[in-house]
Amino acid sequence: MGYPDQRFNVNLSILFTELPLLERPAAAAAAGFTAVELWWPWIETPTPPRAELDALKKALDDAGTQLVGLNFYAGQLPGPDRGALSVPGEESDRFRANIEVAADFAASVGCTALNALYGNRVEGADPQVQDALALENLVLAARAADRVGAILLVETLNKPESPRYPLVSAPAAIEVVDKVNAATGLGNAKFLLDLYHLSMNGEDLSQVIKAYAARTGHVQIADNPGRGAPGTGDLPLERLLDELKDAGYAGWVGLEYKPGDRPSAESFDWLPASARAAG
Repeated sequence: MGYPDQRFNVNLSILFTELPLLERPAAAAAAGFTAVELWWPWIETPTPPRAELDALKKALDDAGTQLVGLNFYAGQLPGPDRGALSVPGEESDRFRANIEVAADFAASVGCTALNALYGNRVEGADPQVQDALALENLVLAARAADRVGAILLVETLNKPESPRYPLVSAPAAIEVVDKVNAATGLGNAKFLLDLYHLSMNGEDLSQVIKAYAARTGHVQIADNPGRGAPGTGDLPLERLLDELKDAGYAGWVGLEYKPGDRPSAESFDWLPASARAAG
């Protein structure tokens, strides 16, 4: 039990950001990791040139790193946006334009989890209209994910840092997961359980794990307060990950924390080098 018993991957959109995108997979590999995940790397466009997609695939392949999670286009992230799929108008259109691009890229690198961030509430827009649009777009995304043998992830964020994001509790995200699965009949929509976000919302983490481990498709961690590496805050992350495993979760645990003032490569001292390569 404990950290060495987990399957960790590194989020290259929050760690190793001191390096250009194409150098990050090799940096993760040099630190001992064999699996990585990414937010949508091209924040300005949902449809990057083929050459840029090919270059990222080559960087992953050359480093020997497996991409295990990828976000669909989510607007300016990092930045003010928290997704695009429930935002009427141009952003929803951009999300739709991205669906097949992201799914095809995931297929090309063997990635089987695609995360669809819901998007913020928009001033002047009817929340019910946004939710109807969201379901429509999530159904399209779930079908595209299914086409390439992937699951669709729906994530809870936290209210203090994302006050206009509507999914700020585990039950809120689970409700969306259930609606998508009911609409598609595919059953490939899953919960992205982020222990940092849930702790920021004041949820009972052990209870969330008990209730929703079976419907969880991916886990992400950072300590709280501070969103730093495990051991920099107060969360009993090792125990919580053991609870997830005991509850039947056998998937990936994404390291989605800020390295602080030190280089990313120096932020993994909490994890024995022998436990970094995913078996």
